[in-house]
Amino acid sequence: MPRRLIINGDDFGSSREVNEAVILAHRRGILTSASLMASGPAFEHAVSLAEENPDLAVGLHVTCVDGRPVLPPSKIPHVAGKNGCFPSDPAGAGLRYFFCRNSRRELPDEIAAQFEKFSRSGLTFSHVDSHCHMHVHPVILDVIIQNCGRFGIRKVRVPDDSFSAAIPFLRSPFLAAGYAFVFKLLTGRMKRILKRKGFMFPKRVYGNLLSGKMDLRYVSSLIKNLPQGTSEIYFHPAMPAPLEQAHEAGRLQRLRELSILIDSDLRSRIDRLGIIPSTYFDLDADL
Repeated sequence: MPRRLIINGDDFGSSREVNEAVILAHRRGILTSASLMASGPAFEHAVSLAEENPDLAVGLHVTCVDGRPVLPPSKIPHVAGKNGCFPSDPAGAGLRYFFCRNSRRELPDEIAAQFEKFSRSGLTFSHVDSHCHMHVHPVILDVIIQNCGRFGIRKVRVPDDSFSAAIPFLRSPFLAAGYAFVFKLLTGRMKRILKRKGFMFPKRVYGNLLSGKMDLRYVSSLIKNLPQGTSEIYFHPAMPAPLEQAHEAGRLQRLRELSILIDSDLRSRIDRLGIIPSTYFDLDADL
């Protein structure tokens, strides 16, 4: 079986700086795919850029943490807080969505609205994933599966990262081990459910354990040791922010990830190794 690689840019639509970085990495680099935030402030800008670049596969980046909803906050008061935003902490949001009956009642309406907004854009869903991987949450996964059925989608990201591939690059491997163990349990459940319902997903998805710390050494190591079948590496690239946002947390890391995506040596290495650039549309080739 050949080695195929999806290179995805997350948070497409969150800002013009992210949008422009995704397109630059697609045109001049190795990026093949993007995950679009329907509730992102730069959603329309992202859709316009995607239409100008039809070879870029675009999926839905479901957002129910660290962002704003598509629906008016007044319609989902137990999901959106008094500030009109989702909870900023994924763990706190997960507890709320599991234990709060009102949140569980309102959340499906918001997720459905995000699917509908993406569909109205005219873009074709290549896949579905979520901001901060919140779809590993049992409640959210069930809602996403229901909406995938409505729109005929059968490709979903399962963020099953490799701890062994990440450990040489981790600053605190013992702390990461606990996080990796929890995700292994959740993604194992996801795989069983998705397989039973006829969904397809990459064999391995890289980036979770080193989120916010991705560097060229790590990515080069992944490329060198990529398993057979389809894998995915996801990034969070962005162009330089405006001057008033110059001290935004993570700005330098997003620039660093953009530089990885447009690194000519990395692109040449992928070609020499015979790795096939792919998207979620190509998952059928593994069958």
